[in-house]
Amino acid sequence: MRLFATTLLTTALISAPVLAETVEIEHNGLTLNAQLEFAEGSSLADGVLVLTHGTLAHSGMELIVALQEMLVDYGVNTLAVNLSYGIDNRAQQMYDCAVPARHTMQDAVAEISAWQDWLDSQGAGPRYLMGHSRGGNQTAQYTLSDPDRVDAQILLAPATWDLDDTLSGYQKRYGKDVGELLNQAKSMSAEALLEGESILYCEGSGASAASLLSYYGDFPNYDTPTVLQQTQTPTLVIAGTLDDVVADLPEKMAEVNRDNVELVEVEDADHFFRDLFTDEVVDYAVEFIEAQ
Repeated sequence: MRLFATTLLTTALISAPVLAETVEIEHNGLTLNAQLEFAEGSSLADGVLVLTHGTLAHSGMELIVALQEMLVDYGVNTLAVNLSYGIDNRAQQMYDCAVPARHTMQDAVAEISAWQDWLDSQGAGPRYLMGHSRGGNQTAQYTLSDPDRVDAQILLAPATWDLDDTLSGYQKRYGKDVGELLNQAKSMSAEALLEGESILYCEGSGASAASLLSYYGDFPNYDTPTVLQQTQTPTLVIAGTLDDVVADLPEKMAEVNRDNVELVEVEDADHFFRDLFTDEVVDYAVEFIEAQ
């Protein structure tokens, strides 16, 4: 099955002009935004690849922009979603840690689903998903829950997870037992704020009980290889050999014994696949899409 109207040979030789626009949709009382880029002469009916960024990042980050710019040269339409983190029409910038966290992992998965709903309403053709880092895990979780709307997925340095490592990592980073905070959060309403507490990369930002329980609770599917043991969707996982953020990804992927899941490693690439490593990612991604 071919996703896009333009063949690899043609698009590799001729760089098509980028037709880009910002798209906004309403979801749970918030405006969500995304960057939609079309290859020349293409429409959503020809198919689209949905990109999801990593933790507290945004759709305008260097990696996502580079991927969109390169993929369009291969005739690939892309939709780069900007996760809201509970902020209405959030700007394309890193999450402001001055804002108390009221977002959850589950919110992100629901937003990916909302964008799928929008693509359905636009008559979009074959659907491919790509997520980076935590966005890779959120993508894999979404696909597992709704496989009929995903033709294949590409997970770029997707997050791994271990409960003990998560709890000890919080202690090391913030010098505090997050287990005690979780017990406190369990006794509070979901929206109640634990003022001055730290979460993710945000020191002392404050967090709702729901947010803290979401990011530090016991959820085995936060580990992408665990999710992939269950998925029926064709999946390509791309890892960097010098990635020190998810350094255990290749080891964990070795335990995923499924014919529909493939791992490739980009030699000397770190977690963000900058410069020429982005080209390698795109080569792998396009080859994988064309093979479906």
